[in-house]
Amino acid sequence: MHMMLDAAPEAKTFVTHLECGYTGERFEADTLHNLSSAGKPLLVRYDLAGVKAAVSKELWASRAPTLWRYRELLPVRDAANCVSLGETMTPVLPMPNLEKANGAAGLLVKDEGRLPTGSFKARGLVMAVSMAKELGVKRMAMPTNGNAGSALAAYCARAGIEAYVFAPEDTPEVNLREIAAQGAKTWRVNGYIDDCGKIVGEGKAAMDWFDTSTLKEPYRIEGKKTMGLELAEQMGWTLPDVILYPTGGGTGLIGMWKAFDELEAIGLIGSKRPRMVAVQATGCAPMVRAYEAGERHATRWENAQTIAMGIRVPQAIGDFLILDAVRASNGFAIAVDDDVIEAALAEVAKAEGLLLCPEGAATYAAYKAARADGRIKADETCVLYNCATGLKYPLPAMDQKLDRHQPIDYAALAAAG
Repeated sequence: MHMMLDAAPEAKTFVTHLECGYTGERFEADTLHNLSSAGKPLLVRYDLAGVKAAVSKELWASRAPTLWRYRELLPVRDAANCVSLGETMTPVLPMPNLEKANGAAGLLVKDEGRLPTGSFKARGLVMAVSMAKELGVKRMAMPTNGNAGSALAAYCARAGIEAYVFAPEDTPEVNLREIAAQGAKTWRVNGYIDDCGKIVGEGKAAMDWFDTSTLKEPYRIEGKKTMGLELAEQMGWTLPDVILYPTGGGTGLIGMWKAFDELEAIGLIGSKRPRMVAVQATGCAPMVRAYEAGERHATRWENAQTIAMGIRVPQAIGDFLILDAVRASNGFAIAVDDDVIEAALAEVAKAEGLLLCPEGAATYAAYKAARADGRIKADETCVLYNCATGLKYPLPAMDQKLDRHQPIDYAALAAAG
């Protein structure tokens, strides 16, 4: 039987309400929201006793291998509103050669580059756009460092929703062209992602668009949490010792932490949690600075610079949720230099045949640094999140040429780069 990869099962849904992640104030579900009245992110809450009675490991395993198999823990009420481009489960890949090189017990990569539009942003945006469709939104806008804009453009095209995207002018060219090619109205802006976010926020009245900035709507977290649901299922309903996650806006880290709590509440996992490690670049490390200072909120990082554009986020609105999860899990926040990120990218590509994105490579660089300083032990199973395909980023030049009309010195080939 041919199983449609993008089929979203008809299932009972269990959303009860939304809740301010900061104050706990309740908000009504099934109506359009941005931030809570406290100006903080809203979290979706479910009737978890109902979910527990309705689902089983076997039920989920029987469904198509997409994030929609977890429908009972997702917010979309009507399957007709699931705007899918085939959100396949992404593999958890061992890195046997680097395990050996690092004397590691288990070094795994969850390769999110296999998703539609080539990045994990597809998880968050498929849910945000599906919910926007369900709630009658006609126009969406967002700031992006690249991949989120690509995902928004793609899903809005599929849903028939108008998309407006604003990106820093030094966003990778391939991202900007991909966003525009998929029909979003796209602009380069002389500033950072939070400057682009101000344009979206200030344009709401004039443009009547829905502000789809990171954590300014409640549903991207729900999409991103499927990384945690999948990981638990793929690891036989156990969790690794450590998760290293490239952290900009931090939606995925917050989402996974929420997923684990929900899985425990419905009886599919126990109380063991991974240590959550927020990985940043030294050129933009507001979470690391706040973590090391013992603060719950992070101040804006000025003059942010890093090759890992996806984590070049000077100020994250969910800062306290990121830092709470890191601390509650006995994890930590760590920053790595750009040159170390580049070296890590090259090392993984040559050793394992995995072309990570710079943000994904940052997690391997952080792993090595944390092994060296003792914060990660050799016997700990670690999962690195590669958030996008490395094919979207500039790669080192390859300039070697052979002239087929001249005698070829085969011995020299072996000595070449």
